[in-house]
Amino acid sequence: MPMLPAPPRIVLGSTSRYRGELLRRLLPDFEQAAPNTDESPRPNEAPAARALRLASAKADAVARRYGDALVIGSDQVAEVDGLILGKPGSSARARTQLAASSGRSVHFHTALCLLDARHGRRQTHVDHTQVHFRVLQPAEIERYVEREQPLDCAGSFKCEGLGISLFEAIDSHDPSALIGLPLIALARLLRAAGLPMP
Repeated sequence: MPMLPAPPRIVLGSTSRYRGELLRRLLPDFEQAAPNTDESPRPNEAPAARALRLASAKADAVARRYGDALVIGSDQVAEVDGLILGKPGSSARARTQLAASSGRSVHFHTALCLLDARHGRRQTHVDHTQVHFRVLQPAEIERYVEREQPLDCAGSFKCEGLGISLFEAIDSHDPSALIGLPLIALARLLRAAGLPMP
């Protein structure tokens, strides 16, 4: 009986614990590697284009070190009224971002790149999610930031936690995309790459 080829290594090109937790929903065995890419924005670059460029750059950077792997790169860009909302990094910036989002709709562009480093096949996807914030009072913002400390989250909230209380509604095709890794699309790309899902 012929031997079946061993499945390829899977490497997530991110050290994000959120993306790692999401990927564990699909795959029990994978590695994580820091892509160490330059994430500087380019002039006049559309948010979705920026997310896709960075997701691909992360996959490329990791694939150079893991030539036998399927490499997953992902990036997310959030915007409100044309203003990019990055990771706040401080409580003061988180409060400022949430105040800017109050009563508005925030658009999240979550890009995905699956790169088969063995032969260079690349598959990509961009998910678009719209989050409608309710009008937030300053005391609510203060309490939220103090309790959840969402300092490493684009948009200054964790929708999988207390952040859900900040919203009126979420328009999405894939709720996992808002957390940082669109699993519906990723499962489709993995199937196309030859991995059985589920």
